[in-house]
Amino acid sequence: MSAESTPEPGIPGESGTTGTRGRTKGRRRKPRGTRRRGLLITAWTAAGIVVLGGTGAGYLYFKLNGNIKSVDIDSALGTNRPTKVDNGSENILVLGSDSRSGSNKKLGGGTDDGSARSDTAMIVHVYKGHKKASVVSMPRDTLIDRPECTDTHGKTYPAVSGVMFNTAYSTGGAACAVKTVESISGLRMDHYLEVDFSGFQKLIDELGGVQVTTSKSINDSQSHLNLKAGTHQLDGEQALGLVRTRHGVGDGSDLGRIQLQQAFIKALVEQVKHVGVFTSPKKLYDLADTATKAVTTDSDLGSVNSLMSFAGGLKSIGSNSMHMITMPVQYDPSDPNRVIVEKTKAQQVWDALKNDRTIPKSATEGTATGEAKGVVSSS
Repeated sequence: MSAESTPEPGIPGESGTTGTRGRTKGRRRKPRGTRRRGLLITAWTAAGIVVLGGTGAGYLYFKLNGNIKSVDIDSALGTNRPTKVDNGSENILVLGSDSRSGSNKKLGGGTDDGSARSDTAMIVHVYKGHKKASVVSMPRDTLIDRPECTDTHGKTYPAVSGVMFNTAYSTGGAACAVKTVESISGLRMDHYLEVDFSGFQKLIDELGGVQVTTSKSINDSQSHLNLKAGTHQLDGEQALGLVRTRHGVGDGSDLGRIQLQQAFIKALVEQVKHVGVFTSPKKLYDLADTATKAVTTDSDLGSVNSLMSFAGGLKSIGSNSMHMITMPVQYDPSDPNRVIVEKTKAQQVWDALKNDRTIPKSATEGTATGEAKGVVSSS
């Protein structure tokens, strides 16, 4: 990994630290041996979807098929899009949605106004041969020029300048989010995956929690997270608090939260490798049921069979072959709570991905991205 990659959570802190629920967790020794390969597109969906593949439980596909929600993004966006690069690579836009309606109202801490926002956005580039991937996190606080876009219901929204990146999703949903990302990057998104608050929390609970180590205490009343420095086994509610935390780390900008999200992905990878779900049919089904209920996909991935085929082609990608960065940005001189795209540096990222090359270290050096590190420490 490059210097810009977020390291895996280690275990340098004291054992027996206490999480938000007051439970004491000791240091857990990780099994040694050869690393198991697995699909690591994103922390949100990997666990439930991957373990279902290859089990031969074809009858489950029909049962689980009805869980998946899909949106016809291609029809909404039409033909005015970046050209698909035919070099064997794929680009997937992954969003974590922050809905304020239904069961997500309590989790989000907001009013039930029926609105939804994108708290997390990542471009996942899968290289030719599907042996490695690069993940580019998009800060939600980035000021961008949002293009005109049409949602999946046919309503068109005018272009607007100088708005936050996450307004694309809250304005026009998945189609406008994809349109905006394609406008910023010049890359065509081949697929779309979205997971909501409640689905994420349930998935982590189904996995039995995820172990992380923080090098600093985190206390964020808005995300309801209170962790002392050290090692913790996070349940679903605590994990959700971690990936949503921003005011309890760094300077309160979205950059600190992105670093936590990337570190959590690494921790989840380790957890998935060692959980004993692969030999338990009930546990397997529970995970798959939770995961398929949690996701919204583009129409091409809108079935269990399609997801399995997609996942099967990516199963050789492991944590050691993923390069994770944040889109190069600088703080907005007129508002320290916002960031703006460092266009020259960002173009190095987009050019590399368009040509299926590794993102150069120079693309992120000297940007605001690296200033938010240090909350989750390496081993």
